[in-house]
Amino acid sequence: MILDVVKLGQDILREKAEPIPEVTDEIRNLAEDMFDTMIATDGVGLAGPQIGKKLRIFVAIADDDVRRVFINPQIIKTSEELSDYDEGCLSIPQVYETIRRPAKVTVQAINEKGKPFTLDAEGLLARIIQHEYDHLEGILFIDRGDKEFAEKTEEQFKRRAQRAEEKAKAKAAKAARIAAKIAAKENKKK
Repeated sequence: MILDVVKLGQDILREKAEPIPEVTDEIRNLAEDMFDTMIATDGVGLAGPQIGKKLRIFVAIADDDVRRVFINPQIIKTSEELSDYDEGCLSIPQVYETIRRPAKVTVQAINEKGKPFTLDAEGLLARIIQHEYDHLEGILFIDRGDKEFAEKTEEQFKRRAQRAEEKAKAKAAKAARIAAKIAAKENKKK
């Protein structure tokens, strides 16, 4: 099932996610829905907070096409070597910025079968892990770049949300006026 992706400006993206106490069928189904959503929106990673779940879970498919589920992940090691990459985010659509992060990471997590694992990652997978892990900590990729760019982006999304809210109110008001006219005509017929 494809889920709605939470956009910049919604509080859950700035909150720290909570550990998952047990890997259940519900969590496995959530992971599958997250993969469906990520693939449908052309993403490479998706974290719980991005779909409105304050849970420490993310999914990823890097350039090796392996589907990976990370539950209660901990980044335990990062390389001193850094790399730059033009990052984007499903929660901040059509916004990209070059972000510098460690080139390699080691992460410990639990998979969808409830089995603990440790993974050494580099390249795109290391980037995805760090980006999605940040989501679990309430950090967005724009927080790791230019402050002015982050402020402008947040303001832009705030304005978008306000316009969407105004349009929704106008649409509801129009629907109410139409319903009132229809009700008035029906009353005249009686």
